[in-house]
Amino acid sequence: MPNYTSISGAKVAPSLSPRIADHAEDLLVRLFRGLDGTVLLRLWNGTLLTLGRVGNAALIKNAQRFTLVCRSPAAVRAMALGRDPLRLAEVYFRDEVDIEGDFFAALGLKDHLRSISMSWRDRIGALVAALRLCLSDPTGLSPTAERASLHGRSVKCHSKTENRDAIAFHYDVSNEFYKLWLDQAMVYSCAYFEKPDDDLDRAQQAKLDHVCRKLLLQPGERLLDVGCGWGALVIHAAKHYGVRSHGITLSTHQMTLARERIAQAGLQDRVSVELRDYRDLPEDSIYDKVSSIGMFEHIGLKNLPLYFAKVHQVLKPGGLFLNHGITHDVEGWEKTLSSEFINRYVFPDGQLDTVSNIQRVMERTRFEIADVESLRPHYALTLRHWVMRLEQHHEQALQYVSESTWRVWRLYMAACALEFESGEIGVYQVLASKRAGCAAALPLTRQHLYMPSEQYRLNRVAQ
Repeated sequence: MPNYTSISGAKVAPSLSPRIADHAEDLLVRLFRGLDGTVLLRLWNGTLLTLGRVGNAALIKNAQRFTLVCRSPAAVRAMALGRDPLRLAEVYFRDEVDIEGDFFAALGLKDHLRSISMSWRDRIGALVAALRLCLSDPTGLSPTAERASLHGRSVKCHSKTENRDAIAFHYDVSNEFYKLWLDQAMVYSCAYFEKPDDDLDRAQQAKLDHVCRKLLLQPGERLLDVGCGWGALVIHAAKHYGVRSHGITLSTHQMTLARERIAQAGLQDRVSVELRDYRDLPEDSIYDKVSSIGMFEHIGLKNLPLYFAKVHQVLKPGGLFLNHGITHDVEGWEKTLSSEFINRYVFPDGQLDTVSNIQRVMERTRFEIADVESLRPHYALTLRHWVMRLEQHHEQALQYVSESTWRVWRLYMAACALEFESGEIGVYQVLASKRAGCAAALPLTRQHLYMPSEQYRLNRVAQ
C-alpha cells in the first residue's frame, strides 16, 4: 500500500503516474455506465468524475448530496476485482474509500449499484482497464493485524464458548466508547419515541417504562433480565417499580459497569448482575417476570427451543415474559450480503427469523401469546440518533477504538437504519404468559400502557 501524505488533515496518495488515473477513470466509467442516475467520485489526484447516466431525477439529486472519494488505485480495483462481496466495506474501513457529505444518501445507492448491468463490450473493456491498472500500480491492500482484528471468530453451533467469545468481540470493545453515543442510561436497544422529536434520553426512559408496564411489575416481585447489558432495565425496574431484579450477561465489561451503577444508585440490596449463560440458570430460581431485550438474536435459530424452554422453566405459572428482538422479512438466516456483513464484522453469532416463526417456537414451548407490538419505526429513529452521536464524537471515540472500528460501527448502524426504514428487518415486543390452567391476569385493554406516568402510579397505589 502506498504511503500517504496529508493535506489539510485529509489523506491523499503520493504522486502517481497520470496513466494510472486514466486507467482508473476508464474502469470506473465502464463499471457505472449502467447506473440509472449519477454518482460523483473524486480520485486521489483530484479528478472529479460524474458517473452513470441521467435517468432517475431522484437519484441524481441524491448523488449531489455526497461524493465518493478513492484515495488510491487499490480502492478502484476493489470495486472491480476480487471474489469477496464485502471488499468495498473493507476498503472503507481501511480509509482507502471515504464519503464526503450525506452518509445515509451514499448508502442508499447500494441496491442500485447491485442492479447495474454491463454489456459484453464493457465487461471486456473493464477487464482490460483493471489489468492495466494492476500493471501500472501493483501495490494493493495487504492484510494487516488491524484488519484481521475486525473479523469476529466464526460461530458454527452457538456453543457456550462461541457465544461468550462473540459477545466479548462486540460488547467488550470499550465501555467508554459506548458511553459516547448511547443515552445516559446506556440502553443498547430500540428506544420508544412518544414524539418524533423526543431526544434519545427521553425516548429510552419511555422504553424502559414501556417494558415495565407491559410486564405489570409490582413491588416485591422478582424480575429476571436475560442479557441485561449495562444494567439499565434492572436498575430502572427496582428504582421506579419496587421489584427485586437480577440480570445476567456474558460480557465482563458490561457486568463490571452494571455493578458500579447499581452501587452508585444504592440498590445493592435489590439489584444484582452476574456473568452467566442463560443455559446455566438454576432450575430452582423462579421469577415472577422475565424480560429479554435485544438478546435472543445471539442465541442461534437452532437453539430457540432450548432458550424459550429455559425461560419457561424459571418463570412461575401465570408469570409474564417479554421478548424484545430484531426479526427478518424472510425465513431463516440465509447467506446474503447483509448477513455476511453482520456475522463478519458486528455480531458473529447473530441470526434472525420472521416474527411468525419466533412466536411459533414460543407457543410450542407452552407460552401463551398475549400481545405483539412492532417498533420498527422506533428503531430506525434510534439508529439515526446513534449514528449522529457517533459522528459528533469521532475524535473522542479514537481514544478508545481504532479508526477502522469506528467506521465499522458507523457503517453497521447507518445500514441498519435504512433496513429498518425499508422493512427488510423489524423489531417486535412479544408478551407471553406461562400457561397456568386459567386466564392470565392481564388488563382487558392497553390503557395502562399509554396513560400519563402520574396517573399510572396513582392507579398502582390504589390497587
